[in-house]
Amino acid sequence: MAKIKSVEKEKIVAEKLNGRFAMIGFIAAVGAYLTTGQIIPGFV
Repeated sequence: MAKIKSVEKEKIVAEKLNGRFAMIGFIAAVGAYLTTGQIIPGFV
């Protein structure tokens, strides 16, 4: 049976932070689209 490697606490914290920033970015993109009607405001 293979030994399960333990994940360092720093990696878990980094992944959670990454996920939160991704969610904030997605909400910001949806908000920008809803308010301006453009996917990238000010571009084209």
